[in-house]
Amino acid sequence: MSTTMPNARRGLMREREGIVPNSLAIGYATIGWLGSFALMGADAVALNIVGVLLCAHAMVIAAYLIHEAAHYTLFTTPAANRAVGEWVSFIAGSCYASFERIRHMHIRHHRDRADVTCFDFKGLLQRHRGLRRGLEALEWAYIPATEVLMHLQVVWRPFFVPSQRRHLPRSATMLVVRLSLLALVGLWSLKALLLYLLAYGLLLTVLNFFDAFHHTFDQYFTEADQPVPMNGRDRVYEQANTFSNVISARHPWLNLATLNFGYHNAHHERAAVPWYRLPALHRQLYGAGGDPTGGGLMPLPDLLRTWHRNRVRRVSGEDYGAPPAGPLKADDFVGAHGVSFLTVI
Repeated sequence: MSTTMPNARRGLMREREGIVPNSLAIGYATIGWLGSFALMGADAVALNIVGVLLCAHAMVIAAYLIHEAAHYTLFTTPAANRAVGEWVSFIAGSCYASFERIRHMHIRHHRDRADVTCFDFKGLLQRHRGLRRGLEALEWAYIPATEVLMHLQVVWRPFFVPSQRRHLPRSATMLVVRLSLLALVGLWSLKALLLYLLAYGLLLTVLNFFDAFHHTFDQYFTEADQPVPMNGRDRVYEQANTFSNVISARHPWLNLATLNFGYHNAHHERAAVPWYRLPALHRQLYGAGGDPTGGGLMPLPDLLRTWHRNRVRRVSGEDYGAPPAGPLKADDFVGAHGVSFLTVI
C-alpha cells in the first residue's frame, strides 16, 4: 500500500502538496458543521435548508477525512492523523468507537480483500423477521434504517456483548457527551435539533449510496482480530471486484464533494495516495478517455436507478448482485448494507 510521494515529507503535513487541500477540507468540516447549527436554528426557512445541507455535507467530508487519516495520508506522524481522525469522527457521529478500531478494520478490508464485519446484522435479520420487515418498510420510504441500525450497534454492543465490554467506557462516555450536547441544542432550538437529525439521515444516505457499489468482495462476519481465509483473493481479484462510482467523470471537480472517494479502483490499487491525487492516478492507470468503464467506472444515473429499484431487496439480500457489464446495465447490481468503514467494527 505504499507509494512514492512527489514531495519529500516535511513539517506537519505528509506532503507539501497537501497543505492547502487538507487544511481546506478539515476547516470546512469543522466550521461548516459548527456554523450549520446557527443556520438550522434561524427563523428563515431558506437559511434552515442551507443549514441542513451544510451540516450533512460537512459530516460527509468529515467521514471521508476519517478514511484519509486511517491511511495516514493527512499528516507525517500517526499521532497527528489519529488526533484529527478522532475530531472528524466526532463531527461525523462515529466517535463511539475509537479511531484506532475504525482504522484496524479498514486496513483489514484492504489486506484481506474482503468485507470483514464484526456485527452479523444479516443473522440478526434472519432471526427476527419483524425487524427485517420493519427495516424494509422504512427503506422503501427512503429512510436509511439499516444504516441507522449499523451505527446504533456500535453504541449498544459494548453494553450487552461480553466480548465488547472493554469498549464500554469509550462508548458510554461519548453517549453521555453527545446526548448532553443534543439536549443543549434542543433547549436552544428544538427546530435545530430536529433538522440535525434530518441532516444525519442525509449523511447516512450519501455514505450508503457510495459504499453500496464499491465492491463485490466476499463478506465475513468475524471478530476484529480473527483471520479469514484468503481463498485466492489476489490483486487481480481485488480490482475485478472493485468499482468506481464518481459523481462526474467529465467534470472531476464535482468529485471534491466526496473527497474523490468514488475513484475506488485507483484507491485500492495504491491505497497510500491521498484524496487530492486520486483523479490523476485514475487517469494514469485507466486513461482519460476511451473505455468509459475503465477502472470499474460506472455511470452515476445508472447507479441511482439501481439504488432506487433495489432499496428493499438490499436490506437482506444474500449477495451484492451482479455488477454492470456496461452502461445502463446495472439493474442487477443490488449493492450492500453494513460495509461502511465506520460501522464494521
